[in-house]
Amino acid sequence: MSVSVIGTYHSKVGNLDKDLYELIEEVGQGVLEDAPVEAADIGQVFVGNYSSGGFNNQEHLAPYTVNIDPDLRFTPATKFENACASGSAAIEAAVDALEAGKIDYALVLGAEKMTSLDTKGVTKTLGMASYWPTEGSEGMTFPGLFAEFAKGYRERYDLSDEELSEILAKIAAKNYNNALANPLAQMPMDCTYQDILDLPDEKNPVVAPPLRLNDCSLVSDGAAALVLTRTEEAKGLTDEVVEISSLVHTTDYLEIAKRSNSEFVAGKKAVEQAYQEAGITVDDLDFAEVHDCFTIAELLAYETLGLADDGEGAKLLDDGTVDLDGELPINASGGLKAKGHPVGATGVSMAVLAARQLLNNSIGNQIEGAETGMTFNIGGSAASNYALVFKKLK
Repeated sequence: MSVSVIGTYHSKVGNLDKDLYELIEEVGQGVLEDAPVEAADIGQVFVGNYSSGGFNNQEHLAPYTVNIDPDLRFTPATKFENACASGSAAIEAAVDALEAGKIDYALVLGAEKMTSLDTKGVTKTLGMASYWPTEGSEGMTFPGLFAEFAKGYRERYDLSDEELSEILAKIAAKNYNNALANPLAQMPMDCTYQDILDLPDEKNPVVAPPLRLNDCSLVSDGAAALVLTRTEEAKGLTDEVVEISSLVHTTDYLEIAKRSNSEFVAGKKAVEQAYQEAGITVDDLDFAEVHDCFTIAELLAYETLGLADDGEGAKLLDDGTVDLDGELPINASGGLKAKGHPVGATGVSMAVLAARQLLNNSIGNQIEGAETGMTFNIGGSAASNYALVFKKLK
């Protein structure tokens, strides 16, 4: 693959005063200030967004990017939707356009404004990313769908309720603590996994058994942006080049009932192919940002990335492998759990975080000497899967 990052920008994440339009303008203008090119150089704009119609009554969104800079007027702009992987879908389209030679510079944005709705409205809007006939229409929520993964994993590997709760609390505590260094994070917290386990039910209620409140990511507003170009062009524009060495997208059945509820089968295929195309193995990774929309998803991601054999992911929490000072830090940013999860922005957010790590200019915790990183982003209940490998070129 021959596409590299030459500009990054990331907004704060949380319950923000800015509306969706202001978020788009902020990150669009911010990334153009960071990149060594002008708005007039951009050949196409790619917008990752899950449901601006559902959350903000603005389904037709991409043309608003003209408001970033008047020089973007008449530039093609398109919105891409693939549930929580909408941002990665936008990156994929930009990479394809650049590799095909259609354009020289791409502006990629991911944005979502979720807090405009109450909890009931958010739940319904997110539920439309499920298989509606037998999931969403029957009252199945996304906590409910990922509870199916938690139950499937528990049953397949013969875990007790207490054992699973402890594993998931360790993931939540790790990510809360990682977010303490991230100035953009929504919910940093200094805590131990035992602190989480000791919370009374009213402070950590069951949301969808066996998942509790602290197993769930947040309702978030936020946006992020990239400027991409072909690698040879990037080498002439900046001294430090971060290349997207591979980008693999796999799809599985939309209905969770048609696939395993104890692993991300299509995710494993995406990761395996991404390693192959980048010419690396999991041992070459220095860090990864993975999709922890629920704590069970991070546990499954450990095994998806090949860090542990199936059923052995919890050992990485006990031996420190995935800690900041471990062999392969996972979600140094705090992840979706603590950094926040503005769903359509998440894929671009992960890419910005990865690029900034490799530029030794991280948002939050810096993994010293990092040269290779991965992002693993899923859409829906892991029906859509994206694995990207980023390398710092020497």
